[in-house]
Order: sequence, then structure tokens, then C-alpha cells
Amino acid sequence: MSDTRAIRVLLVDDQRMIGEAVRRLVVDEPGLVFEYCQKPEEAMAKAESFRPTVILQDLVMPGVEGLSLVDAYRAHPELRHVPTIVLSSKEEPVVKAEAFARGANDYLVKLPDRIELLARIRYHSTGYNLLLERNAAFAALAESQRALAAELAEAAEYVRSRLPAAQEGSIGVRWDFESSTSLGGDAFGYHWVDDEHFAAYVLDVCGHGVGAALLSVSAMNTLSARALRNIDFREPDQVLAGLNEVFPMEQHNNMYFTIWYGVFRPADRKLKFATAGHPPALLFPPGTRQPGRLIANALPIGAMEGVEYPVGEAEVPAGSRLYLFSDGVYEVRKTDGNEMVLDDFIDLVADPQPAGPAGIGGVRKAVASLQGRDTFDDDFSLMELTFA
Repeated sequence: MSDTRAIRVLLVDDQRMIGEAVRRLVVDEPGLVFEYCQKPEEAMAKAESFRPTVILQDLVMPGVEGLSLVDAYRAHPELRHVPTIVLSSKEEPVVKAEAFARGANDYLVKLPDRIELLARIRYHSTGYNLLLERNAAFAALAESQRALAAELAEAAEYVRSRLPAAQEGSIGVRWDFESSTSLGGDAFGYHWVDDEHFAAYVLDVCGHGVGAALLSVSAMNTLSARALRNIDFREPDQVLAGLNEVFPMEQHNNMYFTIWYGVFRPADRKLKFATAGHPPALLFPPGTRQPGRLIANALPIGAMEGVEYPVGEAEVPAGSRLYLFSDGVYEVRKTDGNEMVLDDFIDLVADPQPAGPAGIGGVRKAVASLQGRDTFDDDFSLMELTFA
């Protein structure tokens, strides 16, 4: 492949005398490569193989009109941007205007002065080489973006594969998850701690990208495996304190995460919960459209050592619905230019969602409609728990 910084001049002229004259004008110029094509019918093939940075095109030739070749250059995918200087035997304003209209970049009466010819050749070649460099940079950037998108998609699929399946029974769970275009740090889960206590949580790592996703999966795995030492997973404050000890931001690329963690005891229908910088859970008792906002806030996990996490408590009547989510479900800009707020989101879940695993997905579709697009700038994570 030729050096895009070289100056490569192709002269197309049927007169050998002109060809030799132009060669003598430019041959001693440093960094310049000259090629001559006497037969106009061979000009396209010669240009394809030589890859000029500028074409000197004779205007009047037997069999092929010079401007017809200009048209051909402009129609060719690899030659369309190569600067073309038309060479004419005389100054003709009408012909000059037509040459420019058909795509010529410059017009010279032959034979031009050597200094002027070299100046124009260098000017047009420099512009063309810069165009090639810019296009190469854009192509490299596009390839890098494609590779990054593939990595983000693979990481998003891995996060999704770690999420628990929906469940039915006395405690039903449905969820909807959509990774953001840049992959946020959401994760969630639920499990029976023992026969009498059911835990559910949702967490959101600061930032975006593969690093945030890896931290979220690590925290999710820690919770699902109950891998915190000397921690009673029935006690939300102990769980958050244990996470805060294991995941200090200084040891995790200065990333922290928010979390809502709750434990439900069916025997007395009590729900204990603790939160660390996370939005509240929404508890809808049967027949109500205004939820209880369950929050007992403290600093995010990893932000500071020795944080104490207060515990909140709520009664969960039979037939209640509980929604856990990340802020990505409502922190979007609506088509009217206003920011969506939590109260707007509450309106979307105030009524029970349609039955079936896909029913909860209607909330995401509604939010997407409000913002006018299906993609999200942050992860969309939503869980619905129903209590018989």
C-alpha cells in the first residue's frame, strides 16, 4: 500500500511532448512520484493502480473528452475524492466554469510555471492526504466502537445470565432488565435465607462499562452465596455493614454502589430493610394507588469505613405488591424536555401489572414511550414481588 503522505502525480495527456515537459518540471521535487498516461482509454486503470494524490488531466484528447474522464473519476468509489487539475491550451471562462461544475478542483493553462504548478500540486495533495488520514482515523474509531459494543453486549448478557429466574408461589417474583447502551452496574436477586425468611435486593454500581458490571456481579454473587463471614443474612443492617467492609471503593477502582436489601418473614408478615444511597422500594397494599416508600438511608457501600445502617420495618398485608428498582427506571428526559421523577414512575406501577412473565415489561415500554426511544442511558432494573 502506498504511503499516504507521498505526493503522487498522474498526468493524462495524449501528447508525449507535454508528458516529458511536465515530467521535467516536477521530477526533481523531493517526495514526489510522477506517472504519465498517454492513452486516455487507459487512464482509469492507471489511476486505480497508481493511486495518485493529484491528477493532471488534459482537456482535449482524441477519442475521449477530458471532462468525461473527470466525470468518471468522480463516479469511481476509490477516485472520487482525488483532486483533479484540468490542463487546457487556453483560458476559456465558459470551459473553466463547466470543468468546476463537473468536479474539477483546479484549472491551469499549459504549460504553467514550475513554481505555480508545484505549489498547486502540493496544495491539493496535502488536502487529499489529510482526507485519507481522517478517513483512516474514522475507520479505526468505528472499528474500536464496534469492538467495544461487542464487549459491552457480551458483558450485559453475562449479567443477565446471573439474574435469578422468576418464581411463583406465596411470594411471586417477576422482573425486567434492560442494559443501557454503555452498560450500567445494576444487579438484583432474591432467595430464601432459611425456611422462614425471604431476602430480596437490588444494587447499582456507580459509573458505566465492563468494570461497573463486574463489580455488580461480584456483589450479587457474594449475596447469593451468602459469602460474608459472621453475618446473619436475616438482618439487613449486618448485611450492608458486611458488604461495606468487603467492598471499600479504594480497592475497587474508586467505585461504590447503592443497594436496597430487605428480608420478609411470612409468619408475622414483617419486612425489615436497609438502604445505602438507593431509591426507596414501593409497597402497595391491596386496593391502594399510593405506596409506602420504604427507605432507611445511609451512605453507599464502599464510600466510608464503619458506616451504621439503620433498619426500617413495614407490615406487608396479603395481596400487597412490592417494587424494587434502580434509578435508571425513572431518571430519563421526557420528550417535552422535562426530567421524569419518581412520582411519574409511581403512576406507571400504581395499578397491578398484567399477568404473565412479560407483563412487567409494559412498565419499561411506557418509560421508553415517555422518553421517545427504546434505548436507555442507564440500566433499567425492575422487580415486582407479590405476597399471597
